[in-house]
Amino acid sequence: MWTSGRMSNAKNLFGLGISLYFWGLMDLTTPVLSGSARPLTEGQEDNLPDKLHQRMKRSWVWNQFFVLEEYTGTDPLYVGKLHSDMDRGDGSIKYILSGEGAGIVFTIDDTTGDIHAIQRLDREERSQYTLRAQALDRRTGRPMEPESEFIIKIQDINDNEPKFLDGPYVASVPEMSPVGTSVIQVTATDADDPTYGNSARVVYSILQGQPYFSVDSRTGLIRTALMNMDREAKEYYEVIIQAKDMGGQLGGLAGTTTVNITLSDVNDNPPRFPQKHYQMSVLESAPVSSTVGRVVAKDLDEGINAEMKYSLVDGDGLDVFDINTDPNYQVGIITVRKPLSFESKKSYTLKVEGANPHLEMRFLNLGPFRDTTTVHISVEDVDEPPVFEPSIYFVEVPEDVEIGTTIQVISAKDPDVTNNSIRYSIDRSSDPGRFFYVDITSGALMTARPLDREDISWHNITVLATELNNPSQVGSVSVTVKVLDVNDNAPEFARFYETFVCENAKAGQLIQTVSAIDRDDPQEGQHFYYSLAPEAANNPNFTLRDNQDNTAWILTRRSGFRQHEQSTFYLPILISDNGRPVLSSTGTLTVHVCSCDEEGMVMSCNAEAYALPVSLSRGALIAILACIFVLLVLVLLILSMRRQRKQPYIIDEEENIHENIVRYDDEGGGEEDTEAFDIAAMWNPREAQLVMKNRQDMLPEIESLSRYVPQTCVMDNNVHNYVLAKLYEADMDLWAPPFDSLQTYMFEGNGSVAESLSSLQSVTTDSDQSYDYLTDWGPRFKKLAEMYGATDSSGALW
Repeated sequence: MWTSGRMSNAKNLFGLGISLYFWGLMDLTTPVLSGSARPLTEGQEDNLPDKLHQRMKRSWVWNQFFVLEEYTGTDPLYVGKLHSDMDRGDGSIKYILSGEGAGIVFTIDDTTGDIHAIQRLDREERSQYTLRAQALDRRTGRPMEPESEFIIKIQDINDNEPKFLDGPYVASVPEMSPVGTSVIQVTATDADDPTYGNSARVVYSILQGQPYFSVDSRTGLIRTALMNMDREAKEYYEVIIQAKDMGGQLGGLAGTTTVNITLSDVNDNPPRFPQKHYQMSVLESAPVSSTVGRVVAKDLDEGINAEMKYSLVDGDGLDVFDINTDPNYQVGIITVRKPLSFESKKSYTLKVEGANPHLEMRFLNLGPFRDTTTVHISVEDVDEPPVFEPSIYFVEVPEDVEIGTTIQVISAKDPDVTNNSIRYSIDRSSDPGRFFYVDITSGALMTARPLDREDISWHNITVLATELNNPSQVGSVSVTVKVLDVNDNAPEFARFYETFVCENAKAGQLIQTVSAIDRDDPQEGQHFYYSLAPEAANNPNFTLRDNQDNTAWILTRRSGFRQHEQSTFYLPILISDNGRPVLSSTGTLTVHVCSCDEEGMVMSCNAEAYALPVSLSRGALIAILACIFVLLVLVLLILSMRRQRKQPYIIDEEENIHENIVRYDDEGGGEEDTEAFDIAAMWNPREAQLVMKNRQDMLPEIESLSRYVPQTCVMDNNVHNYVLAKLYEADMDLWAPPFDSLQTYMFEGNGSVAESLSSLQSVTTDSDQSYDYLTDWGPRFKKLAEMYGATDSSGALW
C-alpha cells in the first residue's frame, strides 16, 4: 500500500499524524481522493486487474501535505514522499504527478516518489494545491494503483503588514461638537491567515492628532476627544492612525494611514458691522433703482451660516431709499426708491440692520445674531431742466377760434436754487402744420392757423422749456389739443342723384329716395330736414316727403309725362341740419323722362333730347360750330401778326431812366434807427393805438426772429393776433412775391442828436421844421441837406 515518506519538519509530522488519524477512520474499501470520495471512471475500471474489482484492502494511503511559505533556501524544498505497496524497490513502478502546479511548482521523482517544491510559495497568492498521483508499471505502462488525489497546503507565516486600502481618508465633523462624536471609521486589512495564530489580528492606535481625536483600538472608529473645537480658530486637522498585527505585540507588523479632518461650520458667530457710521452721497438726478452705496456686516461663519438679510429699520428716508441684499457677496445695496430733490431735502439718515436668517437654537446664547449701523446720505445739487406744472396739458378749443387766440398758458420753472429764466418753444416735429405758436417768454399757447375739426380733430404737440443761461437744459411737456366741433358744414347729398320717370307714371309714384351727409358731428346726432327749394315749391310735376329718418322720397305729383314736351327735369332740394346756427344747402335731382312698358321697365330714353333744346335743329347746331371755328382762326391770325410786328424798344440815351432802390442801414447819427420800432405803422388805421415804450433791444414778433430776449419784453395780445393773422395771410397768398420783408420801427433816434428822421409824425405839427443843421454834418449828409435845406436866390444853402 502507499505510504508517505518522512516529513521535512515538525509541521509535516503533525500533518502526517492527522492524516493517519483520518486514515484509521475511513472505510478502506472505498477509494478516497484528497479527503473526498471519488469513484473510478469506467475506463479506469477496465484497465485495472480483475483483483482490483474485488473487495480488497486499499493500496493507496491518503495524506495531506503541509509546506511553509516564503522558503528562501537554494535547494528545492522537500514536501513529502509517495510509496505504493507494490513497489519492491526494483524500479518497476513509475510515479506520475499531475494536477495544479505539477511540473511547474512541484516535481516528483518517478522512481522514489519524492515530491519537491521548486518555486517560492506565497500563501497570500495561493493557499493550497490539489494534485493527483498514479503508479504505473514501467514496463507495460498499466496502472498499478487507481489514481489518487491529495492536497498540499501552504503554511502561513506573518509576512504581511496591515494595510489601509481606502486611505488616505477625508472626513468632517461640526465644530463645537461634544466629546465622543463619531468622525469616521478606518479599516486595515492583513493578508495573513486569520485562522492561524495572531498574524492577522489588528489593533488600532493614534500616532498624531491628540488630544483632539481618539480611535477605538478594536474597531478603528475615530471620535472627538476635545470639547469646544472652534473652526474659526483651527479648521483642518491631520490625524495619523496605526494598525499593528499580532494583537499589537512586540514583533508585529504595522501600517499607517492619514485622516484629514475638517471642522464644518455652524452658526456660532453673530454678524457685526465694522463701522457704526457710513457717509454717502447721491446726485439729485439719480434715477429710481440706481445704487447709492453699499454696507457690509462681517460674519466669521461661512456658507449658509454667513448669509445676511439687510433691512432699513429707522430714519427719515425710509420712503425715499431701499436696501437689497447681494446673495453672492452678502452686502447691502442701498438704492433710490423715489426721485430726489436737492431743493426739497439735502440729506437723509438711515438705520440699517444686518441679521442672520438661519439660526441654531443651541447657540442663541451667543447672540443676538443681528447688528445695526447708521448711514448718512447727502443729496448733491445738479443743474436740472425746467419742470412743467402740471406735467401734461389737455385743452379743448372750438374749431372756429380766431387766429392768435391764447388757448392755454404753459408754465414751467427751474427747479434749481438759481431759478434761471425760461424760454418756451414748440417742437416742430410735433406740429408740422404749424397750427400753434407759443410766446417765448410768457408761455402763452396761441393758434397760428385756422383749425378744422373735420381735417384734424386732435393735435398732440410738445412744448419745450429751455433755461436762458444753460440752453442744454431742456424740459418738455405734452399738450393735447382737442378741436371741438362747430356747425360750419352744410349738409349735402351723399352722392349725385339722377333718376327717371316713366311717361305712363301715375301720380304719387315713388321715383327716388335721397339721403344726405354732414361733415360735422353734433353731440345730439345728425338730423336732416328736406324740402323743395323755394323756386320749386309750386312745382306741378314732383313733390317731396320727408321721412324724418334723414331720408326723403321724391314722388310724382301728376301723370302723363311726355318726352317730346320735356325730357329732363331739374328738381332743387333744400337740405337743412339741426345745428346752431342751422346750415343748409341745395342739391339738384336730375329726372329723365323715359318710355317704359306696363311693368315700369325702361324701354328707351331719347339721349338727343338731353343735349339739344327742342327748338334747336341739327343744322343750326352745325352753323354755330362753324362760326366758333372761324372766330378761333381769326384770333390765331391776329396773334401771329402782332408777334411779327414786334420790334425792340430803343430809347435815346438822354431819355434813359434808371430806377434804383437805395437802402440805408445806418440812418441818423445814433445809428439805432434801424432797430427802432413803431408798431402803429403796421396796424390797420382802425386798430392803431399809440404805444409808447422805453427803448429796448429788438423784440421778436415771431419765434424764429430771436431765441433769447430780455425777460421784460412782453407783447400785447392784440399785437400777437395781428402779426399772426398777417403772417397767415401772407403764407396763403399765392400771388405774393416769393420774398417777405418785415421792417420794425421802435423809438428811432434814441440817443441821436438828429432824433427821428421819420416823416410819419410830420403832418401832426403846424410849424415848419428847419433842417439847417444838416449842412454841419459833413459830406455823408450832403444829399439830405440839398433836399431839405433852404437856398437863397443864388443857389447857396442858408
